[in-house]
Amino acid sequence: MSNNIFQDWANNKGYFKGRLILMLFRLAHFSVSKKIYIILFCWYLFLYRFFVEWLLGIELSWNLTAGKGLKLYHGQSLIVNGNTVIGENCTLRHCTTIGNKTAESGNGVSDSPIIGNNVDIGANVCVLGNITIGNNVIIGAGSIVVKSIPDNCVVAGNPAKIIKKLE
Repeated sequence: MSNNIFQDWANNKGYFKGRLILMLFRLAHFSVSKKIYIILFCWYLFLYRFFVEWLLGIELSWNLTAGKGLKLYHGQSLIVNGNTVIGENCTLRHCTTIGNKTAESGNGVSDSPIIGNNVDIGANVCVLGNITIGNNVIIGAGSIVVKSIPDNCVVAGNPAKIIKKLE
């Protein structure tokens, strides 16, 4: 269990807030993994929601699927929908929204993004809808991403467009 809780620790070196938030997130994610854990740790889930969401202003749902090595830089105003899937070694910056386009997802289908491995998401970025962001993608600050992005590229703008292919 401790390996899972501290799996983001090394990637957030020098960012205590990122380390703390991700450690609390991993513990909350573990707490909802089985019904018995939900019963035993319901007090922790309440404290997690109060501390992380209300006091720190970061909506990082414990239902979120996030690979190891997640990085949080300047975690202010970060919102990630619980149905989002984030790959390994991804970076999220402040004032970023990742989620669905509509208030409700229909027919049990997630309307949230799937983000690949090694994706670097800049500040003030919105990634919205049932889209896929490929591996090794850099999303420039202030971008609005509403269409799928292939592997190995840099995107920026509103709406985001490929500005460079990475080798």
